[in-house]
Amino acid sequence: MASNWYSAPAPAARRMRAYFAPVARVSQTPALFDPSQASAFDLDAPPAPWIGLGWIENFARKTTSKSAALLTGAPAAVATQVRETVEAQVSLQFLSWTKLTMALATGAQHMNVLATASGGNTSATGAQAAPAVTPQSGSTAAAIALTAADAAQFTAGSIVAVDADYTGQTGYVGAPVAGAYVRQALTDVDYVRRVTFNVAPVTEVNSTGLILANPLPGGTPAAGAKVQAVTGFVDREGGCFCQEWSAVFALQGSMGERIFFYYPRLQTLSGAEESTVPLGAKNGSGLARILLKGNFLALPVTDPLDGERVVCYRSFVPAPHAAV
Repeated sequence: MASNWYSAPAPAARRMRAYFAPVARVSQTPALFDPSQASAFDLDAPPAPWIGLGWIENFARKTTSKSAALLTGAPAAVATQVRETVEAQVSLQFLSWTKLTMALATGAQHMNVLATASGGNTSATGAQAAPAVTPQSGSTAAAIALTAADAAQFTAGSIVAVDADYTGQTGYVGAPVAGAYVRQALTDVDYVRRVTFNVAPVTEVNSTGLILANPLPGGTPAAGAKVQAVTGFVDREGGCFCQEWSAVFALQGSMGERIFFYYPRLQTLSGAEESTVPLGAKNGSGLARILLKGNFLALPVTDPLDGERVVCYRSFVPAPHAAV
């Protein structure tokens, strides 16, 4: 009887996709990627908490772990190898500019530029912000209920940040993702909304509030949260805060096979950097794409299965009927 199984060639894929999820910074708990669910992982609509960042280019990963020989006897001879350090690095280029790709491609706080108050003090991170408004009861992650007067302050196509007032606390701030670490008390009541990742674009404004183009990452606005308009984003070179995220990089093979690289903890390794890719004319007068470059250091986690410290998991889902 003829076999339906075939010899599997090396996977052939066009491009790689990137997915990131926040690490709980206080507990240093990464987002989990379970390889038993890899075959069902929806590349177009990833399950929570994973956020799809689209295609990436020039993905490169390298181990910087070091091993050493353990010598025994006289004269000394190599008995075995031991692992001295566990470390890895990842580099890539993002093909789109978004709040998250900008944050990942810098090293420090990534800030929302809040809509300014008339005559407010100016600043390199945005002028004094217009007062925030308070959501009404009945708000959801996809629709923010406001009074008619408050809703009239926003426009369709704008972006909003939804988070609590800053009240002098120190440590990690921002929900549901830590956007900054405050070392000493500040005076800006809008600081948390400046650094929060709880943002979404507005698709419709009506007399009862705002309809969002996609749900807020933090879900229904928490008690005490307020809303402010965002006009853009800004990040800084320098500072002490390091972005840290969990990441999954996925390759879809032409025969249906899948390769996943799961990094439980990636911290941004270098400051903001861009690369230019010419489009069309090569004499310097044509258009060029400006790509964000990301460089990351993989931090170890302890696998509860056997207590080993690891920095990356590589998963492979064979194509249907492929030899294994």
